[in-house]
Amino acid sequence: MKYTEVTFVIARNEAAGDVSIETAADIVAALTAGIGFDSFVPAPDGVLGYIPTEQYDEDALRAVLADFPLPGTTVTFAAAPMEDKDWNAEWERNFFQPIVVDGRAVVHSTFHADYPQAEYDIVINPQMAFGTGHHQTTRLMMSYILDADFSGKDILDMGCGTGILAILACMRGARHADAIDIDQWCADNTRDNIALQDKAECLNISVFCGDASLLTDRGPYDVIIANINRNILLADMPRYAARLRRHVDGQSAPSRLFISGFYLADLPLLRDKAASLGLRYVSHRTDNDWTAAEFVLE
Repeated sequence: MKYTEVTFVIARNEAAGDVSIETAADIVAALTAGIGFDSFVPAPDGVLGYIPTEQYDEDALRAVLADFPLPGTTVTFAAAPMEDKDWNAEWERNFFQPIVVDGRAVVHSTFHADYPQAEYDIVINPQMAFGTGHHQTTRLMMSYILDADFSGKDILDMGCGTGILAILACMRGARHADAIDIDQWCADNTRDNIALQDKAECLNISVFCGDASLLTDRGPYDVIIANINRNILLADMPRYAARLRRHVDGQSAPSRLFISGFYLADLPLLRDKAASLGLRYVSHRTDNDWTAAEFVLE
């Protein structure tokens, strides 16, 4: 798949106060994720964003940036086709280093020879300069998965990216996982990453390319994991709630929904939406204002 690299340059004036470029870059990422951008790399004066070339729409990009929500902040951009590089070598040299979550799970690449040892070892091959799952929201969701009981559960990983969350859930005992992403590259990369795991339980993952409309004839699920963005979560939460398994015997643990990809300020809106669907708020976790939350089906 051909990708376009967009360089976003962030400028601030006195009205911006003490808002950092990093915070503004996070907002650029959140806004543009809704129009197809799927990966981001920090840059000195902003951020680099990546989008499948066939999805790139300059008018749509100008529209989402037109009313930037931070006062005193303007964002300009320039787009260019991605040059042909050995992206594995680029990541190994510049960006993609192993990460450890809660001291229990390590994520590393096939080209890492030296990495920390942990209870859960997840190996991925990013194949390009994005999609490694190193964002704060991925770590927050991994932390939730490490703390939750997945034994014998049927789960859904919505917006699976590289498949890290579905893989970890199956390592934690999930019976079966459906992994869905709207991007064909992500679906293909998830399949590749599943094959890299030295765990038989990871073979219990089915991967699909599409959106939440695929849920009509899938499930029910005991756990749904959705690490996407605020607007898609709000739009698709009714579908998630409809596909959660309803336990009526009073003995089984209630079905759960874990969501991330939004800021702490967005949590009240998402809590209200969840409550309207019979989902009770349980907890939330934050990392540099990025937030993940847990709900149970009443």
